[in-house]
Amino acid sequence: MFCLAVGSAAAETLRFNRVSRETIEARLGEYRGTNGVREATLKRLFVEAGCGDHLSEQRVIWAEAPNVICVLPGSSDRVIIVGAHFDRVPRSLGVADNWSGASLLPSLYQSIKNEPRQHTYIFIGFTDEEKGLVGSRFYARHMTREQIAATDAMVNMDTLGLAPTEVWTNRSDKSLTRAIGYVAQLINAPISGLNFEQAGYSTDSESFGARKVPRITVHSLTQKSEDTGILHTSKDKLSAMNLDTYYDTYHLMALYLVFLDHYFDEPETATTGTP
Repeated sequence: MFCLAVGSAAAETLRFNRVSRETIEARLGEYRGTNGVREATLKRLFVEAGCGDHLSEQRVIWAEAPNVICVLPGSSDRVIIVGAHFDRVPRSLGVADNWSGASLLPSLYQSIKNEPRQHTYIFIGFTDEEKGLVGSRFYARHMTREQIAATDAMVNMDTLGLAPTEVWTNRSDKSLTRAIGYVAQLINAPISGLNFEQAGYSTDSESFGARKVPRITVHSLTQKSEDTGILHTSKDKLSAMNLDTYYDTYHLMALYLVFLDHYFDEPETATTGTP
């Protein structure tokens, strides 16, 4: 159990169960196989993490595999969506992009499941992001007006562990960006903003932004990773990952999800309190 005292009106104590580095790295190491195999692996990892009764698939028209959905019920009707795509391009092993994000979903579920939560957390492994955000667009377009209104945040993880945590600030809600900056400050974790739309990239959070759902994208792309050509090439393999940084990002994301559970009660106060 990790317990952090916070000097803000939003939350006095943030509690979650920290998953071991050994487990995080073992799940990252299960990147192999076709996109269909990766989808099946992700489902198995969710079951191993304890999400059996609330695990489902969403069939997506024309997609190679379904979206994988794990729900952690909360005490209110408010929702936080946590997503990452599990598919890869054929010429790449897709470790950083994006098994690094997808394989963290079961660990984040496992981290926060044992404490009572106000929000219902919906963890989604998206299919066919590489073919044009297919899975996330399908999910977002099928959300009802009531579901959209109930969703306080969509937290997207795409390509982690190449460098310290970055936020795609141009494609992230300002309030959610302030919140992750505050949480990073609590644990002295490095974080900065870096935008890559000029390189022609997109990401699953945009499917939700199109429907006016507050969203944030966390990544680890840098100019160095762009210059060395890791994404969508044979260079995207396990040896390209910085495992120290990757585990630090997991820790930050777990704490961030717990913090968001109370953040929307008093968002301004929450990020200006003294740690």
